[in-house]
Amino acid sequence: MTELDDIALKPSAAPRCWALIPCAGTGSRAGAAGPKQYQMLAGQPMVMHTLAAFAEVPRIDQTLLVVSPDDHFFKSPQAKNYSFLIAYCGGSTRAASAFNGLNALLSEGAVRHDWVLVHDAARCLVTPEQINQLLDACISDEVGGLLALPLPDTLKVAHGHRVVGTLPRPDKWLAQTPQMFRIGSLLEALELAGDGVTDESSAIEAMGLAPRLVVGSAQNFKVTYPEDFALAQAVLQSRQTSIHQRLCT
Repeated sequence: MTELDDIALKPSAAPRCWALIPCAGTGSRAGAAGPKQYQMLAGQPMVMHTLAAFAEVPRIDQTLLVVSPDDHFFKSPQAKNYSFLIAYCGGSTRAASAFNGLNALLSEGAVRHDWVLVHDAARCLVTPEQINQLLDACISDEVGGLLALPLPDTLKVAHGHRVVGTLPRPDKWLAQTPQMFRIGSLLEALELAGDGVTDESSAIEAMGLAPRLVVGSAQNFKVTYPEDFALAQAVLQSRQTSIHQRLCT
């Protein structure tokens, strides 16, 4: 390979940062009447709080929401005037939706060396500060990384609802999102890992790589069960009250 060939293979522009939000889940564990990402919280559908956080991060060039092919929410009058992209290519699993979404990003002008931050639609309490914290930690990293929390509780192993062991916790972390990797690397990793992985980091790890752990926040939890809605509602209302008080002083 000549020096000119080597130069031609290098990216010609600084990598951009995209956000990818899989939003095709049915929310079966949430006990809601429909998909949980569209349930109302603090005056808005849950996913709109998620999207608002990314909209406040200037380094995110564009956000793509991946919904199921038969999703009509964003075609309704209440969902007009949005500034993000929508791809109707959601799959039956989180991994399939992410994989399809990555290909949709490429069709929208992304390139394989760009960064993508994949985030759960139901982690509606993420803040712009947390997103920027991940960007700061991973933008120069060779692999990428994810927000996570050191495990605070004792971890038990069970069999038949009986404890059969206790695991040491000093090296255990709770994975969160966003998870930030190069589009090309993540596409390859998800294709090799298949639908069994439940997050992007797992697919990257299966390639023998070690993503960076970036300390997140306990408030960045995933709304999953019925009782989670009340907690998320309380946090969002508290934030709105704080903003209102600051504006009034």
